[in-house]
Amino acid sequence: MRRPLQAILAIATVAGLATTFLQAGADSAPALAAGTTSARGGAAPTHQNPMALALPDGQTAASCADPTVAHGVGRDRNWYLYCTTDALTATEQAPDGSLVQHGVPTYRSTDLTHWTYVNDAFPAKPAWVGDANGIWAPDVVHRDGRWFLYYAASDTPTASSPTGGGSAVGVATSSSPTGPWTDSGGPVVAPQAAPNGAGQRWQFDPEVITDGGVSYLYFGSYFGGVEVRRLTADGLRSVPSSERQIAIDNRYEGTYLMRHDGWWYFMGSATNCCNGALTGYGVFVARSRSPLGPFTDQDGVAITSTRVGGTPVLAQNGDRWVGTGHNTVVTDLAGQDWIVYHAVDRHDPYYAGQSTYTKRPVLIDPLDWVRGWPVVRGGAGPSDTVQPGPVAQPGQRATYRPRAAPVDVPGRLIRAASTSFDGSALPPALQWTREPDPSTWTVGGGAFRWRTQDADIHPPATPLASVLSEPAPRGDWVLETTVAVDTPATGDGLNYVQGGLIVYGSDSDYVRLTSNSIFDTRQTEFGKQVSGQPAGAPTYGNTVVGPVGDRTTLRIVHRVVGGEDRYTAYTSVDGRHFVRGGTWTADLGDAPRVGLISLGGAGFTSTFDDLRVSTVRSARG
Repeated sequence: MRRPLQAILAIATVAGLATTFLQAGADSAPALAAGTTSARGGAAPTHQNPMALALPDGQTAASCADPTVAHGVGRDRNWYLYCTTDALTATEQAPDGSLVQHGVPTYRSTDLTHWTYVNDAFPAKPAWVGDANGIWAPDVVHRDGRWFLYYAASDTPTASSPTGGGSAVGVATSSSPTGPWTDSGGPVVAPQAAPNGAGQRWQFDPEVITDGGVSYLYFGSYFGGVEVRRLTADGLRSVPSSERQIAIDNRYEGTYLMRHDGWWYFMGSATNCCNGALTGYGVFVARSRSPLGPFTDQDGVAITSTRVGGTPVLAQNGDRWVGTGHNTVVTDLAGQDWIVYHAVDRHDPYYAGQSTYTKRPVLIDPLDWVRGWPVVRGGAGPSDTVQPGPVAQPGQRATYRPRAAPVDVPGRLIRAASTSFDGSALPPALQWTREPDPSTWTVGGGAFRWRTQDADIHPPATPLASVLSEPAPRGDWVLETTVAVDTPATGDGLNYVQGGLIVYGSDSDYVRLTSNSIFDTRQTEFGKQVSGQPAGAPTYGNTVVGPVGDRTTLRIVHRVVGGEDRYTAYTSVDGRHFVRGGTWTADLGDAPRVGLISLGGAGFTSTFDDLRVSTVRSARG
């Protein structure tokens, strides 16, 4: 979504790799539309992310956020791409100097990777939405001979103001995938008050599926959670009495549903979509036998739980792309699934001349199936090099072959840097930065207990919290702890109370992986603090990983790749099965330290079983 977001958390990518890939089937595509060509009999063309979006003036569109893709019907063998309302380039400016916004730009392609601009689905906004409000996150479906374009209205007018009525879901219809579109004239889902009475729900990101002849509309975001309703027979309205919860609030948006081998898979994106080079957006998955849920992840944790479930399926991996989220899935003519999503180039995150307006180009990568769960490129995640492309036209030969990516695991324990907190004193290698009152921590019974501090580490904000750390090893290594933070499993009002790991360069440069309390949820957060940002740019970004347990094992893997320091998060609720989250690249200086933190609010205790430092080795699932 293009909007200011709370720093509510999330992201990660991929667990449990295997070598057997089960791919969903696809119906044969019909014949190519007039005026287009097909590479018959040859290999499917290669591609390199981001996908190319050609504009009439010869430029390439800079962004296609919240993408959705549809295939033509009948003799139309083209593919169609739709994007959220956004600026296409930094050069097209309004008289006031702002960038011109295009209402759901639409593109056509024959190969699923090179696209040509067709038009804006909404050259003017529907009257009930109002000119002051956005049209976001389209979802396009073909049904009963008509095309339906569902969208989120970022806000609606009131009797006295062009804004303030609350977000809603709308729909427009057409006989063609490129319009012209006729709006239904009112909301499919009208604005609703938040359950806690504090304002209105975020009713964003519509997703429509049909099961057993009944169509369902999914919608929602962080403020209010994700819900589903049954659509009326004409698809133009929903049935309020059929509404039910799919996912808890403060975690998911960008819902996508797909069916595979008798399961319905929920995919949802988490954290801040639009945070420049510190964007940590990512996609998580859970599944159910019913499209109405309940949906649970690989650990068996529900996405309605306050200790939120969701297994990372798409997360940043240390290449140029961060903020990999808000996806759709298409199946090519060879039966291979492909995930289409937006991301942020960490080397070039903003529109030229716009210091905080984040560009989100559109990417595509293969989606494989491992023991009943989706993984991207066999677990390797987003690509930034030349790759085999999809089979988008009849007669093409597939060249993509799934291959399980390696997983980093601990090697030899570095005993001098590790402790199980035996005895009654801290090991001498662990030293304090800003030593807390001795009454706030104890060592005993094989555990280190540290009361959470009413402080954090986000300068220039004060007070600054304490850090307990030791020098990091040279080279590549693994850092682990098992921690229990005694915030209750349910309940709001405990925002950002957390305990866990830190790799500390300074108060302004670090990464940290914690068991965290986020509004009414409990999540594992992997954050990055960085100095030297341009004026107005963010200094902190976050992703999330796997669920929180009674005790949660946290793991940070450090590797030097191409001269950059990469830090990857893993979490586990049982200490055996780990899910892999996102990767931050970070320059933490010549002498970073590794250790523990317990902060974010007073009144609770982080109990650490150990601090383990190991060498790192690669394994296959």
